[in-house]
Formats: sequence, structure tokens, C-alpha cells
Amino acid sequence: MGTIDIDYTSLGVGLLLLLIPVYFLWRFKTGLLKPILIGAVRMIIQLFFIGVYLRFLFEWNNPFINFLWVIIMVGVAAETAVTRTRLKRHILMIPVSVGFLVTVVLVGLYFLGFVLRLDNIFSAQYFIPIFGIIMGNMLGVNVIGLNTYYAGLKREQQLYYYLLGNGATRSEATAPFIRQALIKAFSPGIANMAVTGLVALPGTMIGQILGGSSPHVAIKYQIMIVVITVASSMLSLMITIMLASRKSFDSYGRLLQVHKEGKRK
Repeated sequence: MGTIDIDYTSLGVGLLLLLIPVYFLWRFKTGLLKPILIGAVRMIIQLFFIGVYLRFLFEWNNPFINFLWVIIMVGVAAETAVTRTRLKRHILMIPVSVGFLVTVVLVGLYFLGFVLRLDNIFSAQYFIPIFGIIMGNMLGVNVIGLNTYYAGLKREQQLYYYLLGNGATRSEATAPFIRQALIKAFSPGIANMAVTGLVALPGTMIGQILGGSSPHVAIKYQIMIVVITVASSMLSLMITIMLASRKSFDSYGRLLQVHKEGKRK
């Protein structure tokens, strides 16, 4: 049995469910009514636009064009990370871009080449969705991790300087702050991983089953999706912190002004 299509009338009926959150956000004067409406409209427009673009990507199936799409995704994700972390652009832009690009290429091609064992690892049918899943997960983890890392350094500078003053290297002195960043960034994901399949069925797995795949195949794909997203998020965050830290301290190991002025409350 193939996928059951959703016609535009049915899609409109489905969108009526948004009236539930819209009502309560309006009823309790949360100030989120306008953002949810704008967000919903943007989501619909963007997804339809991407749907059209992906159709052409799949038809062309050109490795160069596929990689160009990945570069665009990296650029957008890096820009989003810079904006959401409130760190100075010259400190974060290159590190996060390098971290994203290196990680998505290494992990993505490893999965396509050694796990799926595709004859053509640049096949748009697999290349674009897998790289997109990896990028989406890396972005959220990096934003949380970087915010936690630099907020900790700024809040507890005395601890950092105390460690330096007692003979610790800069790497050793920043280790407690990296530890806190990893805990904050990965705790939700680890908690979700523990209940995946028992409490919640992931969207990727449900999508495959609705698309006609057997539950057995969908389960194996879901396991690997979780593995590659956790691995890529960890690798990208560590690369980004390592590169960003090189621009965050002076030659004496003192923390520079890394946050944008006037942006933090």
C-alpha cells in the first residue's frame, strides 16, 4: 500500500487544528498570537517552496548541485546560530560554519557509504534528506551548547582564573565549562532517546511507515538517524567550541568581550 496523498481541501481541514493553540494564546494574552500566525504562514510557504526545489534536485540528481545545496544549508544554519547565540560575528561565524560543514560531510558520507552502501552516495534521494536531518539537529545543540559555554565563562570568571593561576592550561581551565555545555545541550536528547519507541514514535519512523516501508525497515532507519544526529551534534559542537575559543581569549588567557553589546539583559 502506497502513501495516501493529502489533497489541498484535506490540508485546509487539518490546518484548522491550529485554532486550538491560537485560541488559548489569544485568550490568555500571551503575546504569541502574532508570532504563531506568522510562523505558520512562513512554514507553509517555505515548505512548499522547498518541495518544488527538491523535486528539481531529485530530477537533476547532480552531485555538484547537491553539494551547493548543502553549502547553502550550512550558511543559513551558521547565520542562525550567530543570531541566536548573541556572540560577535567575527568570533563565531567561521568556527560554526567549519564545524557544520566538516561534520555534515564526514558523518553524512559515512552513513551513505558504509551503512547504506549506496552505489552512488551523492544520490539526491538520500543525500539531501540525510544531510538535512543532520544539519537541523546540529543547529539546536550548538546554540544551546555555545550559549551555556560562554555564559558560564562570563558568570564564573573567577573560577576560570583560579584554575589558570594554579597551573592549569587553558584547555584544563575551560573543561568545567565545556562539561556544563555538553550536559545542557545533550540531556534532553539523551532523555528522549531513552523513551523512543516506548513513549514516543519518531516522525521519521512514522513517515516511513506511512510511505509504505515495513516497520522492521523503519525501525532500523530510525536507530541510525538517532545515532548519526547525536554523533554529528557532538562533533560539530566540539569543533565549534575549539575553533571559537581560539578567538575568545587573548595571549594571556583572559576572556575577551565575546557577546554583542546591548543584547544581553
